[in-house]
Amino acid sequence: MTTDYLQKILTARVYDVAVESPLEFAPTLSQRLDNQLYLKREDIQSVFSFKLRGAYNKMAHLTPAQLKRGVICASAGNHAQGVALSASRLGCRAVIVMPTTTPPVKIDAVRARGGEVVLFGDSYTDAYNHALTLEKKEKLTFVHPFDDPDVIAGQGTIGMEILRQHQGPIHAVFAAIGGGGLISGVGAYIKAVRPDIKVIGVQTTDSDAMARSLKAGRRVALNDVGLFCDGTAVKLVGEETFRVAKKVVDDIVVVDTDAVCAAIKDVFQDTRSILEPSGAMAVAGAKAYVERLAQTKKPLVGQTLVSIACGANMNFDRLRFVAERAEVGEAREAVFAVTIPEERGSFKRFCSLVGSRNVTEFNYRISDARIAHVFVGVQITHRDEPAAITRHFEKHGFRTLDLTHDELAKLHIRHLVGGKSALAHDELLYRFEFPERPGALMRFLDSMAPNWNISLFHYRNQGSDVGRVLVGLQVPKKEMKAFREFRASLGYRYWDETENPAYKLFL
Repeated sequence: MTTDYLQKILTARVYDVAVESPLEFAPTLSQRLDNQLYLKREDIQSVFSFKLRGAYNKMAHLTPAQLKRGVICASAGNHAQGVALSASRLGCRAVIVMPTTTPPVKIDAVRARGGEVVLFGDSYTDAYNHALTLEKKEKLTFVHPFDDPDVIAGQGTIGMEILRQHQGPIHAVFAAIGGGGLISGVGAYIKAVRPDIKVIGVQTTDSDAMARSLKAGRRVALNDVGLFCDGTAVKLVGEETFRVAKKVVDDIVVVDTDAVCAAIKDVFQDTRSILEPSGAMAVAGAKAYVERLAQTKKPLVGQTLVSIACGANMNFDRLRFVAERAEVGEAREAVFAVTIPEERGSFKRFCSLVGSRNVTEFNYRISDARIAHVFVGVQITHRDEPAAITRHFEKHGFRTLDLTHDELAKLHIRHLVGGKSALAHDELLYRFEFPERPGALMRFLDSMAPNWNISLFHYRNQGSDVGRVLVGLQVPKKEMKAFREFRASLGYRYWDETENPAYKLFL
C-alpha cells in the first residue's frame, strides 16, 4: 500500500502552486517540552494552508475535457481556496460549496481567487451533499477535500519535504486529522521511507471521528461536530483515508479547545505568526503527547518532534476567545468556587492563603447572612497545581470546588456571579451551542413555547464560529414532553446543567 503511494507522492505535481515550506525550530516550546520541536510551516503557503497541494495535484491529472467543463468542491474554506487557486492556474471554472458557518475571511479569499461561492447548510456534510447534486446537474468534476488518492498524494509531499529537510532522527510527526487526507499522505510516505518514525494524529474532543473509527475497526459517523476547529470538523472520515490510516497511524492524541488556544499562543510567541485553530492542533497534540509520557516511567526527553502547522486562515474576531481560553489551556490559570464564612476577617484570611499567586479574577456578591461564595481565578505554573490549591484551601476550612475544567463556569458563570434569585424556583438550566450567524439567536428564541418563562439568559459574542447561550427556563410539568421535542428539533448541541455544582453555588 505505502509503495503505491510512494510513487504517487514522488511524481505529484504540486510545485506549480506550492512552495517547499520551511521546517522551523521552535526554541521556546522546545525548552519547555525538553525536546526539540520543529514546525512544518504550511501556514505560509499562498492560500495560508497545505490544502492547495492535494487540490492542484488532483486537478493537474484531469483530462482537458474535464477541465473545460469545470470542477466543484465542498469545503469549510482551506480546500476551497486551494481549488480556486488551482482552477485559476489551470484556466478552468471552479464552483465552491461552503457551509453558511464558514468565516468571512475564507469566503472572501475564495471569491478573490475567482471561485464561484455557493453557501449551503450548517456543516461540511450539508455542503458536500449539495455539491454532489450540482456536480451531476452541471456535469462538473468533483474535487474531494480528502478522500481521493491524488489529493492524498499531494498532501504526502509534506512528508517527503520533512524527511529531506531533517535527515537526522525524528521520534514523531504530528498532524491534525479532519477527514484524514493529510495524515494519510504524510504517513504513507514516512512509513515507506522511515518506518521507525511515529505518525501521530491529533483530533479535538468534539470532532474525533478518526479516533473512534480506528478504535472500532470501522468508520464511525459522529452525530455532530464542534465548530471551533472548523477546518477539521468532519463527521465521517473517508473510505480511502481510513484504509490508509489503519496502516500508517501509530497513535491519536485528542485535545480540547483550551489546549488548542494555548497552542495558538505558543506558536505566536515563537514565530509571531497566528495559526487558525485547526492549524495549531498538531502543536497541541505534541504538547499533550509529551505531557502524557511525563506521567509514565519513560518520559520523552531530548527527542526530535515535528508538528505540521497546517493553516492560518484565522478570523480576527476569534482572537478574543483564543486569548481568554489560552491561559487555562496552557495551565496558567485555575478557577475555583470557594465558600467562606460571611464574617469580618474571613475575606482577608482567604486572601492570605492565596499568598503571592497572581489573582486573575475575583467575583463576589453578598447573598446570604451566613456564608459567601467567591469565584476566584489564580495564576498557576503547572497542571497539578489546582488540586494542590484545593487541598490547601480545604485544609484551612474553606470549602472549595475546582472549576478549571468546567465549561459552564468558564463560559458563563464567571460573568454572572451574584445572580441568585428567590423567584427562580423549579428552574431548568441548559447550555446551548449553535452556529454563529445572523438569525441563529432569533431562531433559538422563536422555537420556544411562549409560556415557558425565561428565568436566566446569558449570551456573549466572543468572536468564535459558535454562539453559546446559557438559559434558565421554568417549564410547566405538563409540557416537559414538548420541551424534550424542542431540544431534539432545534438541531443545536446542548447540555443539561441543572445539577452543575457551580450553578448551585452562584446562580
